[in-house]
Amino acid sequence: MDFPNIARQIIVSAFPILIAITFHELSHGFVANKLGDPTAKMMGRLTLNPIAHIDPFGTILLPLMLLIFTNGQFVFGYAKPVPINPMNFKNPKKDMAISAAAGPVINILLAIFSALILHFLLKPLLNVLPGNFSNTVILPLLMIFTYSALVNIVLACFNMIPIPPLDGGRVLTGFLPYKHAVSFSKIEPYGFIIVIILIATGIANYFIVPFIFFFVKLLQLNYFLALLQIF
Repeated sequence: MDFPNIARQIIVSAFPILIAITFHELSHGFVANKLGDPTAKMMGRLTLNPIAHIDPFGTILLPLMLLIFTNGQFVFGYAKPVPINPMNFKNPKKDMAISAAAGPVINILLAIFSALILHFLLKPLLNVLPGNFSNTVILPLLMIFTYSALVNIVLACFNMIPIPPLDGGRVLTGFLPYKHAVSFSKIEPYGFIIVIILIATGIANYFIVPFIFFFVKLLQLNYFLALLQIF
């Protein structure tokens, strides 16, 4: 097991993961609050302090386990869900869908921001600055922002799987006629079991992987992903 590589992966991926999940959950609560539900605000979840959003398993143990068992090749995590009470919305079905969509949307925006930093700041600096400075400062930053782009893409695509309680399931519920939406929502208590089965059988790849490849190509991240493999 390549422990130096795993340690390096922890260093460069921890910050992007914390930023991604913090903004993801904050955006849910922020939009819900704007639409009339102050639950997240009252519970202290409208904050950029990642401690308020950390889930011991999803934010710490799961990423560490994935780092170890995949030898640093794959990292993923999640935060504590922001509490939302749809009964406070004027239009519960529609506003819940909008609040749910806010998480993946902010992750895609963070991925775009990271890609812009990579293309227009770090890549030019990597090519013109002295080698020692590039290796000690620019290259680690390049790795961090590459992970930021990738983590945010994966988090957005995973959450848009159309199974409640994932965001995609709640967005889909908002588009269904009321009768069908009620029936569809009844699978929520079993949603994570269904998602685990979809992942274990590889079926989830048909939902996630094409979108990940689409955004990686759209943001032209292949060059930076190749650098991660080299270093």
